[in-house]
Amino acid sequence: MVECLDVGLTTLSKAAMSKGMSHYVFVVYSNALATLILLPSSFIIHRNKRPPLTISLLCKFFLLSLAGITVMQNCVFTGVSYSSPTLASAMSNLVPAFTFLLAVIFRMEELGLRNSRSQIKIMGTLVSISGALIVTLYKGQAIGSPQIQFSKTTLPGQPSPSTMLATTNNWIIGALFLATASICLAVWNTAQAAILKGYPSEMTIVSFYCFFGTIQCTVVSLIAERDPNAWKLRPDIELVSIVYSALFGSVVTFSTLTWCIHKKGPLFVAMFKPLGIAIAALMGVIFLGDTLHVGSVIGAIIIVAGFYAVIWTQYKEEETGKSLEVDRLPAPSQKSPLLESQTDA
Repeated sequence: MVECLDVGLTTLSKAAMSKGMSHYVFVVYSNALATLILLPSSFIIHRNKRPPLTISLLCKFFLLSLAGITVMQNCVFTGVSYSSPTLASAMSNLVPAFTFLLAVIFRMEELGLRNSRSQIKIMGTLVSISGALIVTLYKGQAIGSPQIQFSKTTLPGQPSPSTMLATTNNWIIGALFLATASICLAVWNTAQAAILKGYPSEMTIVSFYCFFGTIQCTVVSLIAERDPNAWKLRPDIELVSIVYSALFGSVVTFSTLTWCIHKKGPLFVAMFKPLGIAIAALMGVIFLGDTLHVGSVIGAIIIVAGFYAVIWTQYKEEETGKSLEVDRLPAPSQKSPLLESQTDA
């Protein structure tokens, strides 16, 4: 569900920014609306169950929003404006690899270099990253279109070499922003898992996360966006995209992800990212008229193959851990004193 909503958000935001909407303004308005919904709701719903807030905890929320909203969201929407939602979903497959690396660094995942399963994890991570590089650096032939024959003279209606170079440069710039966003999202996943261990109140975390993100993004937008007219909203795709982003991109998505991280950990949440490739490609072609290229397909397949090698290994490790726990359980005869005492009585 979250992946479908996420792809819808990138598609709508691309359509809004294509009409001239500033992504800085977009992030501020969407997070401000989400804060107005979440903050009162969290105080009402969890007024008796919420653990006490401390200065140290609020500082953690502030840093969490810095990585997950201020840097991540601005990088995502900047990258989408330079490239496409399809590339954004393809590059988001780096999130599992980065999350795995961070989990190993902070000892949330065990890694033994001489262990065969650990070697598969390492190889899967490297394969995922190489697939993302293919998506970034190799665009390839457009699928469903005839091979373009280049000549020294530019035919009427054919893009000039300078236009093609500018498009390629934009594609690479967009990919760099999206890769940075993937790193930030991995940091967000890992840091949130650590915070939830000491403060298990998902809605409170999400509320302050959006609140601090709104303040930070407002400061950034006032510096980066100097045009006062950019803050004026038109009642068209701009307003629709902001309302969608606030309701589904922040309230629903952040709450669901935080709950899932609390229940299953950061790597479980990251494993669903490959689903975004097919969804984004389909929505981009239908709603934005994007062209699907061979490089995106090849890179996406490599990313998914490497990623699922990591997830398969993790699944086998969990199965092994469960079987060991079962083996360690005491035998029925060791649990019999209570029965024996009842029999004796």
